[in-house]
Amino acid sequence: MGNTELQSIHVHPVKAFRSLSLREAVVEPWGLAGDRRWVLIDDGGKVVTQRQQPRLALAAAELVPGGVRLSAPGLDPLTVPVPEPVGTVTVEIFGDKVEGVLADTAAHAWCSAYLGADVRLVHMDEPATRRPVDPDFALPGETVSFADGYPLLVTTTASLDALNSLIAQGRHAAEGPLPMNRFRPNAVVSGATAWAEDDWSRIAIGEVTFRVAKMCGRCVVTTTDQTTAGRGKEPLYTLGRHRRINGKLVFGQNLVPQSRGTIRVGDPVRILD
Repeated sequence: MGNTELQSIHVHPVKAFRSLSLREAVVEPWGLAGDRRWVLIDDGGKVVTQRQQPRLALAAAELVPGGVRLSAPGLDPLTVPVPEPVGTVTVEIFGDKVEGVLADTAAHAWCSAYLGADVRLVHMDEPATRRPVDPDFALPGETVSFADGYPLLVTTTASLDALNSLIAQGRHAAEGPLPMNRFRPNAVVSGATAWAEDDWSRIAIGEVTFRVAKMCGRCVVTTTDQTTAGRGKEPLYTLGRHRRINGKLVFGQNLVPQSRGTIRVGDPVRILD
């Protein structure tokens, strides 16, 4: 395992927007700095993701000092400042009720124009206290941003290669091979063997340690081409045949940081337990 290393790092400044690749990232207790601190909600306060709006795959958010810069096909870019926490709005995310701070009206108008639907942009101002990790898989005090459920998601290149081999042998072979961005990971590891991550309990990336919370159950977002927003059958069809574990179609592992620090592309990855 001596050649196991961090191949790439990805953050998603606005949840469900295109991923942003970085050479290094600061690890905070609730996830990578800048990852999923912003989210869209509908007029009922529910989170809007690629599940409902696959066109979000074509929108991008760049981290800039004091905010984010949004861009999307057909619209002029817009820089949105981090809002002052003068009041909060309730965000419903997968059954959790989380408080956030509304962005300015220009952001709401921009996002609504792009989707053709009434949406608002919300910022998580206090990730240290706003949203606990699922208590069934958490230790006391662990929190998370607007990610689906856990601070980080790790995947491996070997497992993607193995999955693509299975897709090539299946009913929807023409859809493969799939790129890693279908799975929207934060950390991609190379040098491990296929499905080795199934057995990880604790790992270190560089000098930062992580607890492996649970396998990641996958949803329809993985069938969304992140460059066209079109949808297919894979990888869910093949995961359903070969990677159904405890009733979930799984790929990757959810991580919770156990220490702070900075991770960098090329860092060694050590399996501690």
